Amino acid sequence: MPVRHTVIVDRLKDWKWEIEGLEVTLANDYLTRQAGAQKRPIRIINLCRHYTYLSGGYYCSLLAEARNDIPMPTVADIVDLSRQSLYAFSIPDLERMLANTLNRLASPPEESFDLYIFFGSSDDHRFRRLAAEVFDIFRYPLLRLRIEYGKTWKIRSIRPIGLHQVTTALSDFFESALRSYTRMPRKRNEGRKPALYDLAILYDPNEKLPPSNKAALERFIRAGQKMRVDVELIQKKDYNRLSEFDALLLRETTSIDNHTFRFARKAEAEGMPVIDDPKSIIRCTNKVYMWERLSAQKLPTPKTIPLNRHRFDDRAMEHLETELGYPMVLKIPDGSFSRGMFKVDTRARLAEAARELFSRSRIILAQEFMYTAYDWRIGILAGKPLFACQYKQARGHWQIVNHKADGSTVPGGFATMPVEDAPKDVVDTALAAAALIGNGLYGVDLKQNDDGIFVIEINDNPNIDYGVEDKILKKGLYETIMAEFIQRIESMRNE
Repeated sequence: MPVRHTVIVDRLKDWKWEIEGLEVTLANDYLTRQAGAQKRPIRIINLCRHYTYLSGGYYCSLLAEARNDIPMPTVADIVDLSRQSLYAFSIPDLERMLANTLNRLASPPEESFDLYIFFGSSDDHRFRRLAAEVFDIFRYPLLRLRIEYGKTWKIRSIRPIGLHQVTTALSDFFESALRSYTRMPRKRNEGRKPALYDLAILYDPNEKLPPSNKAALERFIRAGQKMRVDVELIQKKDYNRLSEFDALLLRETTSIDNHTFRFARKAEAEGMPVIDDPKSIIRCTNKVYMWERLSAQKLPTPKTIPLNRHRFDDRAMEHLETELGYPMVLKIPDGSFSRGMFKVDTRARLAEAARELFSRSRIILAQEFMYTAYDWRIGILAGKPLFACQYKQARGHWQIVNHKADGSTVPGGFATMPVEDAPKDVVDTALAAAALIGNGLYGVDLKQNDDGIFVIEINDNPNIDYGVEDKILKKGLYETIMAEFIQRIESMRNE
């Protein structure tokens, strides 16, 4: 069985637990071990007694980084927590969270107390949110917070502790927290080979129009099992756990101003492959950027005119009428799933729709109306076409999704076909457009009529729904995405 975590201790007598799948090694052995070639980095859990500068604990983390292993804590973490003056900036926010927690308690503590945080879990479940926040800032395996009461509750100190300080009373909590962090169950299924990699899929179970339906998420999990990738569905609340994984796939509608972007940024900072990456999200979620990029590269798009809130007047509307004519389409730059778009056919409606969109964005886009019975969607992964779909306009509507006033949605039909059966010009134009964004997973939307092929937009988080985009490749679509993650993980670790 490949070792996924190595625990480093100063003395073997400090280790009192039997957890299969963990390698326990002495600090002296690790420090004198000759670093050899390895397919993937080892996750090092440094449980030495001390982390002070030039101590054994310090050197274990330092050499782990030199060997391209992944230590906890890192040397940077050790430095950050070495003096209170270095981490004082984070205390006020933590104390506000502490106060909010205490104010909600029916029976709050009546005197100062210690709070133990092991691998992001708290020995007092009432403070689990505070523990998660502390662990997100200070990536230490074992921490002790001294919380004192005066006029207000204060965090007097945040200190790492050694394994030898885990008392008998804390022993079960330590084992539970460690098993949860490393995902080592108490009983293993001996019939299945252990996973080589861990992939997190970020999703929102309450999202009305998610990029992947539940059946598709299940097939991602099955593809992972087949390819020895442990796939776990995570949600917004799991932000502090992200570093436990080897890669991240976003299956929640992305936006720069919400947690999806923060997840992508953190994954990138942790050195793990993420689809889609922050740069792709920035580029795809703003149609102004996309229009500029496509225009600069002479890729065909519907005639488009950017509008500035501070320069939108009767003269501007006259210009639109001359250049685009009615009907025309107004778009907010970061709309998705056919939302944030208006089709207008009179000046009064133009002014009304512009006023509504300008309340949300300084710049909006006006675009010539180009009706087609369906839109092309070419799915592209790492510069290669993955699927080809025709999304048909919703019945009696001008978009592929009809968003009704009551909040309900009515999608049009679809036709999925082998990529090689789609028109070559459509696929080639989609590939050229996606290349302007990056090498992630994209859905390029195009229209085709007698005047040619036109790029409508590029989506960083395209739909992959069971029974739609996977209709041709079936499980092969999910396995292709999984294989791309494996290749990226191994490539990054061989750099």
